[in-house]
Amino acid sequence: MIVIADRGEVAKGSAEIFFRKVKFWKEDGQEEAPPVFNVDGVNYFHVKVVGLLFVATTRVNVSPSLVLELLQRIARVIKDYLGVLSEDSLRKNFVLVYELLDEVIDFGYVQTTSTEVLKSYVFNEPIVVDAARLQPLGPAAIFMQGTKRMPGTAVTKSVVANEPGGRKREEIFVDIIEKISVTFSSSGYILTSEIDGTIQMKSYLSGNPEIRLALNEDLSIGRGGGTIYDYRSSSGSGAVILDDCNFHESVRLDSFDMDRTLSLVPPDGEFPVMNYRMTQEFKPPFRINCLIEEAGQLKAEVIIKVRAEFPSNITANTIAVQMPLPKYTTRASFELEPGAVGQRTDFKEANKKLEWGLKKIVGGSEHTLRAKLTFSQESHANLTKEAGPVSMTFTIPMYNVSRLQVKYLQIAKKSSSYNPYRWVRYVTQANSYVARI
Repeated sequence: MIVIADRGEVAKGSAEIFFRKVKFWKEDGQEEAPPVFNVDGVNYFHVKVVGLLFVATTRVNVSPSLVLELLQRIARVIKDYLGVLSEDSLRKNFVLVYELLDEVIDFGYVQTTSTEVLKSYVFNEPIVVDAARLQPLGPAAIFMQGTKRMPGTAVTKSVVANEPGGRKREEIFVDIIEKISVTFSSSGYILTSEIDGTIQMKSYLSGNPEIRLALNEDLSIGRGGGTIYDYRSSSGSGAVILDDCNFHESVRLDSFDMDRTLSLVPPDGEFPVMNYRMTQEFKPPFRINCLIEEAGQLKAEVIIKVRAEFPSNITANTIAVQMPLPKYTTRASFELEPGAVGQRTDFKEANKKLEWGLKKIVGGSEHTLRAKLTFSQESHANLTKEAGPVSMTFTIPMYNVSRLQVKYLQIAKKSSSYNPYRWVRYVTQANSYVARI
């Protein structure tokens, strides 16, 4: 946990107060603590990044979105310097992290959050954490270059540390990350659907060469504006239509309107090249069907079916399905399909929730969970009104629902022999994936 106090007006025990408050929030059976809350006149702001809490405190009435964005940027700067963000790396590099915070914030006022600018002031090299001590990486941590695969540990290098032998491996990483929100009706129809996407880049190229990034030629921005890709016309049905987007300050859009290419000189560290939002109808990666019905006196049965709608060569991982049950549920017994591997089930009695975890789901497959519920009293209302909705979280590597793609990544050549590695990764994650009962 890193606590950033603002202008010395907050008592030294604020870290202890924050930790107790967040801990008791969970123990009281509620969800995670909200990102902003007030205790005894002190405003606490926090973000959670890879299990670590970054906290800011102030007595002044400041914009919450400003402080939360600052905390995200501080986490990104620390990750750029340390290579990997973990409890172990923070402990070993405490002096370096303190020095970075001292340059980022001066007496409560933000100076800079640019890794490139900070390299002019902070010269200490990080103590590198052994990659073998990190948690094992799932398929989502795999980068692709044609048919080659590279583990995501390559992107955990520090942007300032020198490699053994003094040689620097010339490479660049591009992530297309999409977080999708979908709401299904009780009959399976899509009520709302939205994609929040970002193209992230992390460069280890020396000399900061110019880069050209080409996207789909049929990419259209905005549904109006007289574009040839009209949302309602049949001719534009295959086009990628973004509602809106914004670009990093280093991106030049000279030829974007003509051939959908972005030109930029990448700064040091990790940064978002482009953020975009899309509400055009898309094929959801999963279909969820849920049924709850009475099965005798003080008993009921729940059946949840999850079907993967993506190709069989794609595999989703870390899938978690949750469903709130009636408040008077006292017990739940589970039945998985025959031969089920890598699945776990649980009934959280404190907050009356059914939980179903699946290690992976292969495209085109279907999985079913049956749960037999025992109640402490008779149900006087419709069970479907007292249970649900079903929510789902997942990660699907090398897959994106918007069809937005990086067609090519061109790097300005310094010489004929200069040919750096280019790694591209697509990741789709659930933001809010909900099915009503």
